[in-house]
Amino acid sequence: MKNLYLIAYLDLKESIRAKWFVVYSLVFGGMIALFFIAGVTESQVMGFSGLSRLLLMYIQITIVILPIFILITTVRSISGDRDNHILEYMLSFPISLKQYYWGKIIGRFITVYLPVLFAMVIAIIYGSFKGAAIPWSIFFLYTGLLFAMSSAFLGIAFFISSFVKSSEVALGIAFFVWIFLLAFIDIALISLMMQNRFNEELIIFIALANPMEIFRVAAISLFDPELTVMGPVAFYILDSMSQMVFVLISIGYPLFIGLLFAFMGYKIFEKKDLV
Repeated sequence: MKNLYLIAYLDLKESIRAKWFVVYSLVFGGMIALFFIAGVTESQVMGFSGLSRLLLMYIQITIVILPIFILITTVRSISGDRDNHILEYMLSFPISLKQYYWGKIIGRFITVYLPVLFAMVIAIIYGSFKGAAIPWSIFFLYTGLLFAMSSAFLGIAFFISSFVKSSEVALGIAFFVWIFLLAFIDIALISLMMQNRFNEELIIFIALANPMEIFRVAAISLFDPELTVMGPVAFYILDSMSQMVFVLISIGYPLFIGLLFAFMGYKIFEKKDLV
């Protein structure tokens, strides 16, 4: 257990020293600062005002930026160590493959999750000083959604890193996964819907199988429980389950996806040639 925490600590220190961590932190912290400078909390659009509107805008940007940041910065975690011969050196110590793999995951998760969480905490603190009403329920639920989505893409990234030897190939696969989840699924589903090849329930189910899509819908439901901005899709979701049940599924499903891919990555890493 001590070696597990040691690997996590070493990965955390290495990530903090890296330039990408500085950029990563500035992106999310800078977004919050820009929102305050632009006076987002002092305006009202479609009934959303104060910190609620700020968090709504933060959600929309995070949906796109967070997955690609996690994939690009994490997918080289093991493959990069293999390229630089660090993996061979680390395993020369009395450290098991299990301790090395899961220690890297713990350390990298702390690195990618804390800046996103810290940016929201800054927003809450600043908003309280300004006298704005703090939407605590939205804050805690959104914290859970961010935790789940970070876990999902971290697991996918380590799964890719476990079987790809070259960092360049790992980056290419990571970028393809992001593009596929962001754009290709929606385009394909719209095409299928227009051609009426499948019923609407199946198409909506396939769309919600996408971690980015289910995160987006759940985030919208926190501000708009009736999902009025989504049109007919809302009726299918709300008729099938309550809003709270859907949010809980939106947290549990990405967590399951992340753990599943992380475990599959470990099995590949355990049986594959390490160097």
